[in-house]
Amino acid sequence: MNVNRNIIDSLRYPLKDWVKLILLGIILIIPVVNFIGLGYYLRIIKSTLAGSDELPDFEGVGELFTDGIKFLAVCMIYAILPLLFYALSSAFPGSATLPIMATSFALIISIFAYMGMANMAFHGSEIGAGLRYGEILDRIAAIGWGSYILWWIVLTLIITVAGFIIGVVGGILLFFVLGLPVVLLGYGYLMIFHARSVALTFAS
Repeated sequence: MNVNRNIIDSLRYPLKDWVKLILLGIILIIPVVNFIGLGYYLRIIKSTLAGSDELPDFEGVGELFTDGIKFLAVCMIYAILPLLFYALSSAFPGSATLPIMATSFALIISIFAYMGMANMAFHGSEIGAGLRYGEILDRIAAIGWGSYILWWIVLTLIITVAGFIIGVVGGILLFFVLGLPVVLLGYGYLMIFHARSVALTFAS
């Protein structure tokens, strides 16, 4: 897998259709409706795995909404252990170990969760496919653990840093009524970028 090519392609991909980028950003900030945005994440993976280099349409809103619920369900299953440690750290605020353990588990789990989501999309949004750890490990092994971990580190750094910048800049510009467009475009862009990169990695 060529990590550099993967990231460059994924960074350019969201800019191929500004209308869909803006629409996704709007969808993501509306409660309940944002399930459609989560479903669109899976649709991007499906579209990429099918060989398309264009952003997919938003047609079939009911399917997108249902897929979004499935996506969230799998995310919550992956998040159970980190959330448990975060809850314990709140119950025992004097412990410095629990928050570190929670963050460590979240990072480690994300290594497998990314391919789990892609496997779910590959199998037609089947929830169980997102949790088939044998298939997920086989896929990572086929990609190559070294290349995969390198990609995961780069992707995680980009999402973390960009997400922080968007949040700070958007928060500051809210006082000038410019923060909302920054947040809409920023987080919509990151979701599309992330889905594309995950799909390209899964297919490599």
